[in-house]
Amino acid sequence: MELTKKSHACVRLEKDGRSLVIDPGGFSEQDAAVGAEAILVTHEHPDHYDEGRLRAALEADPATEIWTLASVADRISTAFPGRVRTVGHGDTFTAAGFDVQVHGELHAVIHPDLPRVTNVGYLLDGTVFHPGDAFTVPEHPVETLFVPVMAPWNKIAEVIEYIRAVGPQRAYDIHDALLTDLARPVYDAHVGRLGGADHVRLAPGESAGL
Repeated sequence: MELTKKSHACVRLEKDGRSLVIDPGGFSEQDAAVGAEAILVTHEHPDHYDEGRLRAALEADPATEIWTLASVADRISTAFPGRVRTVGHGDTFTAAGFDVQVHGELHAVIHPDLPRVTNVGYLLDGTVFHPGDAFTVPEHPVETLFVPVMAPWNKIAEVIEYIRAVGPQRAYDIHDALLTDLARPVYDAHVGRLGGADHVRLAPGESAGL
């Protein structure tokens, strides 16, 4: 399996010549999802869900399909009948050759005065987990964890405790568009030293084998 980091929370995974993209939102590249056989979306916030990016991918390839929760599916399924599949916590399916398990139900708390939207995470091939905007701990061992390192809803202590709770072999940064280059070494040092997993930060467009 090969990982290519896209901007912010978006990642592309490839295996056996087939590709899957998670969360091609408004902070990711315009063509972040183009060429993917499958697209997974964790929730409706615009940095994770961008209709234009999804339309670009579905119009470029009539075989491309989307898996997402109801709040997102309701927005785009009419335009692409039969190509948008609704999923929720506990569901399992196969997409682009990846076995996918769905974990989680709600977005992390941003502020008590703001209602929580739904959010799901995706565990791929039983080894790689993308939580979206939540600190969901799958009931399954995880080898590679995508870690939302900087968001309006978290702080570095919570990020570190989340890595410890999941216990992966390696942790890759995602949700990092709001993190300035000046602050990155501070985050790298704390997460790498205290998280208990190999910590890796990829630049957008950079790839790594998993």
